[in-house]
Amino acid sequence: MAATPRSTPGPPDGPRPPEGPGGVFGHAHGGGRAHGHPYGHGHGHGSEERPDESCPRDLRGQLGVVIATRDRRATLARTLERLLALPESPRILVVDNASADGTADMVARSFPGVEVLRLTVNRGALARNEGVRALHTPYVAFSDDDSWWEPGALATAVDLLAARPATGLLAAGITVGPEGAPDPLNTVLAASPLGEGSAPRSRRVLGFLGCAAVVRRQAYLDVGGYHPLLFFGAEETLLAYDLAAAGWEVLHCPDVVARHSPADAPRPGRQALVRRNELLIAWMRRPLPVAFCRTAALCGEAVHDAQARRVARALLPRLPAALRLRRPLPRDVEEAARRVEAAHPAEETRAPGAAPSPEGAGA
Repeated sequence: MAATPRSTPGPPDGPRPPEGPGGVFGHAHGGGRAHGHPYGHGHGHGSEERPDESCPRDLRGQLGVVIATRDRRATLARTLERLLALPESPRILVVDNASADGTADMVARSFPGVEVLRLTVNRGALARNEGVRALHTPYVAFSDDDSWWEPGALATAVDLLAARPATGLLAAGITVGPEGAPDPLNTVLAASPLGEGSAPRSRRVLGFLGCAAVVRRQAYLDVGGYHPLLFFGAEETLLAYDLAAAGWEVLHCPDVVARHSPADAPRPGRQALVRRNELLIAWMRRPLPVAFCRTAALCGEAVHDAQARRVARALLPRLPAALRLRRPLPRDVEEAARRVEAAHPAEETRAPGAAPSPEGAGA
């Protein structure tokens, strides 16, 4: 029987994910886990009931949506209108990253049904941690100020998570722009070399897009959420690693769909920041030879490349902290990370779905 997640504030003290003899990516011995084998297929995916999307479901007590934003009040207002129109009626919490454009006041004035958490300083992706702590719902979905969820998607996510106590995060399918074109990331996640997940049509993954994810609050808080050393940029990769290392299943579920409408404006310095954080992640979680090799490659590039020099200058002051915080991945998760990289050699330092930071997290 599935364990009932706790929804009390503060650090979760409810049940931990069931562990099996082969680890989170194990196939060992055919043994079940405490609540049924989360990667087994013995019961057949085809027999699983789907929610009736024709009947609106009020999920306010089960799921909340956290939006981290900074100085994008017009874009945010359009997103809030879409989220408030969802048949699931989730709680919505805007975490304002010290905006200077009156974002928080606009939300309080124009959207009285939306909760606002005002931060006095820009905390980047860590604003999401504050939002998850403030919400006491068992499940939390993330949106950006330029993304929202399709009708029925959040009900599907709740059903999938409630039936699978070992699943910590669902990486949604993503459509882009007014025409709803499939995001290329969908293809990458659907082809994950880590195999089928426990949910219908799902794949086990080690990456996701921050504005298209639904988490089990307990799992997210168990691993500390997004890591403070990164601030923003590639933070999804480290969270996926830490969830998997703690025994939580991370799944790409295309039946849960988020819509993303990103601005076309360039983000100066974003790629340098992402690469810095990818290297910090290597030092914190990957084998030392991997971290050494990738850092040496950066230093070699820095001789002739100005952006590589910027990355190196940003990396070096943070290396002592990364080493203090070093916690290598368990063997099965490290092997999974290597399989992912082997499947995507052109992006060998980035797990699928480890996209740059959400637009609204703040620079």
